Amino acid sequence: MTLAQSANQHGAEVEDNDFAEFEEFDEEDKPEAAAPGEQKEEPKQPKVLMSPEADINEAENAEEEEATVEDDDDEFEHLQDDDEFEGFDKERTVKGKGQEKPPDLKITKIPLHLRTNWDSFYMEMLMLLGLSVYLLNFIVGKSKNSKLAQAWLTAHRSLLENNFSVVGDDGSSTEAQSGVLMKESENIFSLWCSGRVCCEGMLVTLKLLKRQDLISHISRIFKPQTDQIIIKVTMDEGEMDSYVFCLAKKKALLRLHKEMNDLSWYCPEKKSIDKFNVPPSFQLLSEIGEATASILDSKMVAALNKYESWIEYMHFSDQFSGPRIQDDAQPTKKPETSKVLIFCFNVGRRGNCQLQDMEEIRPLMQMVLHCIDKTRRIRLTREAKQKADRARQRMEETFLKASHSQRSEEAQLRREKKRREEKDRIMNEDDPDKQRRLEERNLKKEQKKKNPKVKMMKVKSS
Repeated sequence: MTLAQSANQHGAEVEDNDFAEFEEFDEEDKPEAAAPGEQKEEPKQPKVLMSPEADINEAENAEEEEATVEDDDDEFEHLQDDDEFEGFDKERTVKGKGQEKPPDLKITKIPLHLRTNWDSFYMEMLMLLGLSVYLLNFIVGKSKNSKLAQAWLTAHRSLLENNFSVVGDDGSSTEAQSGVLMKESENIFSLWCSGRVCCEGMLVTLKLLKRQDLISHISRIFKPQTDQIIIKVTMDEGEMDSYVFCLAKKKALLRLHKEMNDLSWYCPEKKSIDKFNVPPSFQLLSEIGEATASILDSKMVAALNKYESWIEYMHFSDQFSGPRIQDDAQPTKKPETSKVLIFCFNVGRRGNCQLQDMEEIRPLMQMVLHCIDKTRRIRLTREAKQKADRARQRMEETFLKASHSQRSEEAQLRREKKRREEKDRIMNEDDPDKQRRLEERNLKKEQKKKNPKVKMMKVKSS
């Protein structure tokens, strides 16, 4: 082989080996010969030239091997130390993945929150039904009461306008109004009439049933009630004589006698009505017999027999002071009194009042006007007048005695209070000499009050 050929061959080998320059460093890094007695390392295999792609793959594999961590059983030996974990349940320790028992899971049965059927809403449906019935009853009852009140006003308006100059003035304006029916509540209406000789005015109150209230409507099934018309006529001073009279049904009379001041004071006992041809369903309370005979004339007795079921009571009094005060203490001041005629009429049957019933009670209003004129003409005899005056004088004395005794008790209480305060002041005094002087002064005052007063008179000698 020629020199040129060997040079060319050497040049080709250099060009083909791109990593030839690193082989020198590999040779320098080779370890020296081993010492005697040491084991010699095996000679390394000659490196095989690889492409750049293979070198990159080999580097990645080396990184993965370095990143992996070997699982060493000796690493978790401290977890098996009994002294390290005291009270630890050994049965629950992990003995191996194959021997681990899964926990026993219990699934709680949860009921459905809402169901699609309507049985779940029966309580709400009942409440809505009750509210609907109550609202419907309120509207119907309110409407019927308003119609009944307007029907009464329509039936009696012409009669009232003929006997009173002002009918239905509510007092809300300076000018007189007419035909105004005041509504105090859903079942109570009132009408004020004035401008008639011998009376200050007349107040008509329509006390209808609470038809707008469902509970009251149900209670009337067990305890029947009726619509009532209460007429109160206030007489002028001097137009009514001194007497107290009441004609009423049995239950109404017992209630009035218990509640009204004038009836309990001036009419302690019931009177007989056999001689007046009055229906037996009525009972009588009267102070003066002459007044009773004058009131129960032939026209009044005929009206009582004809409209017996409509009339509840009639109460005439010159000492009317309203219901009694339900207190144990006796009143010391005489209440203010007025002269009144009070009528109470039942309208319709038990809870079944119709519009035509308001027109049928028109004769009862005529009877009221007749009683007003009759009361103005009644004049008691001298003996009856003296009897009535003595009864009122006794009542005045009773109130005066009661007021005097009350004033005496109040004065005694004031004196006792003043005496206690004086004793407390003496006892709280720090100076004994001053305390002794105060006691002596109080003792002198008490002795002076006990001694009788003697009037000294000077007699001049002649």
